[in-house]
Amino acid sequence: MLIDWASLAVLSAALLGVVHVVDSHLITRRMPSLRAYLLPVGLAVLVFGLVVIYLFSLPESLAAGALTAAIVSGILRTTSLGIVFYTLKTEEVSRVIPVVHTYPVFVAIMAVPLLGEALYYLEWLAIVVVVAGVVMVSVRLSPGNLVAWFSKTFFLLVGSSLFMAMADVASKYALGYLSFWNMFAINNLCLAGVFLLISLRPCVLKELANLRQGKAVVLVVFNEMLAALGMLLLFWAMQRGPVSLVSTIVSSRPIFVFIYALALSRISPAFLLGHADRGTQIMRLIGIMMIFGGITIIYLS
Repeated sequence: MLIDWASLAVLSAALLGVVHVVDSHLITRRMPSLRAYLLPVGLAVLVFGLVVIYLFSLPESLAAGALTAAIVSGILRTTSLGIVFYTLKTEEVSRVIPVVHTYPVFVAIMAVPLLGEALYYLEWLAIVVVVAGVVMVSVRLSPGNLVAWFSKTFFLLVGSSLFMAMADVASKYALGYLSFWNMFAINNLCLAGVFLLISLRPCVLKELANLRQGKAVVLVVFNEMLAALGMLLLFWAMQRGPVSLVSTIVSSRPIFVFIYALALSRISPAFLLGHADRGTQIMRLIGIMMIFGGITIIYLS
């Protein structure tokens, strides 16, 4: 018996949560610059994409519109991810990821008229509860116990959220004509193309040549393998279920990021940039309970 789409989405969120935490560690602790990180990532996803496109070729009678939607989806998702990488250089991962993952609201607003998806009241409630929980996880308390939001980076991350939503809607349309393997390959090739265009510079190659951390390269490859599996699960879930609800479940990544970051803060305090105070952690726990409640509503409905 095949696993249901909701469980696939949860597994994808759990894996991609690990990926985000390792991304943050590599960008802030291991790599000399953001471009020096994007170059090996771009090469890794290029290899994965080429292997998958060779093993699972595109349909012969593929409509131009479906292929265009898949490519646009890949570019939008890459743009969103690039913004996340940029902000991870200076911001704590457990604050960056939640803001980006408000995107299910945008997905639902677009998917209902554009894809004809029908959402019932309980499902709308679940989306609102999950996104509200994500916002709770993303805030932090100032010394005066006032909620402190991002300044410039906050609006940048909202833009990333919108790009991610548009990518998911375009992916759902394309998956009506492509397999999730095809969608994964196209997404990887778009990701590789943009990342290599940005990072393939003589100065970046020099930075990597001077990098004396062999473990960093191994960690990049391992992380991209986890990312590949997480994205495959995401596209598989998206092909089988409504994109509005799949996106909502996958947006629960902050739960896993928070748990992983909390565990690492005890095991290896230097692994990640920044640590939350007690008040902020309490707010995040409340947000996590809200996210869990919203996902439960989706399962029950």
